[in-house]
Amino acid sequence: MHSAVQRANTAATIAAILLATICAAASFLDAFNSPSLQAHVQVVKINRFRRQLDGNDEVKMTLKMSMDLTSLFTWNTKQVFVFLAAEYETDTNSLNQVSLWDHIVQEKERASFQVKVPTKYPLIDQGTNLRGKKVGLVLHWHIMPISGRMIQGKMPLSNFSLPDSYTTRS
Repeated sequence: MHSAVQRANTAATIAAILLATICAAASFLDAFNSPSLQAHVQVVKINRFRRQLDGNDEVKMTLKMSMDLTSLFTWNTKQVFVFLAAEYETDTNSLNQVSLWDHIVQEKERASFQVKVPTKYPLIDQGTNLRGKKVGLVLHWHIMPISGRMIQGKMPLSNFSLPDSYTTRS
């Protein structure tokens, strides 16, 4: 006869192995999900384009965004972190990335939206390199699962050019 402690140990071991197997299966199945995002971002207005006191360029703008992120959600998705980045080149750096807006989507029902918002974070360049610069907008996402590895991706959206001269607040 086995003691109660040995039986509890056996039951706990079987439960742990079963849970580990389910977690591995969930992580494995997420590899087969191929999301088909639909997103559109447009710069509606350059609210402010100025040179800061420390000499850096600063841009604040209003964006019109339309996104459908529902395909990122599976039964194993806890939440999705999504952010919009501005990407541009300068003489000193081949790639500059600045986050303009971010959002955490925790429910599939709230993963499709249309908004017109000012940028959450200003586009600031270390120097005076932004005048007349072509800037690309790229949507990045990180899928945080209940179990398994975090999945990330990105999607280039649109390009726009900044003015050749500084503006004031309007």
